[in-house]
Amino acid sequence: MHVRRDDMVLVTAGKNRGKTGKIQRVLPEENRVVVEGVNLIKRHLKRRTQTGPAGTIEREAPFHASNVMLLCPKCNQPARTGHRFLADGTKVRYCKRCQETIE
Repeated sequence: MHVRRDDMVLVTAGKNRGKTGKIQRVLPEENRVVVEGVNLIKRHLKRRTQTGPAGTIEREAPFHASNVMLLCPKCNQPARTGHRFLADGTKVRYCKRCQETIE
């Protein structure tokens, strides 16, 4: 998957196009991500415990990972990413726009 937890991303498709946020959770088996403050849904919950939440709550829903682009920390632009190997053999991501290593 081209994104990881705590990456800043830009949403490129859907009703939330143009919004940015940090990835909270990655679901690689479903190829989906949960982005903080984006794709909010309302859930109606019944109280399960004495102190648990009840009523209508808003939370983030997952959406497909192909609908987000990584924001490069160096050039601060949405960019495609590639993979390359460093001299010591570690595999890293890089920004195809400015050729800088990400991480």
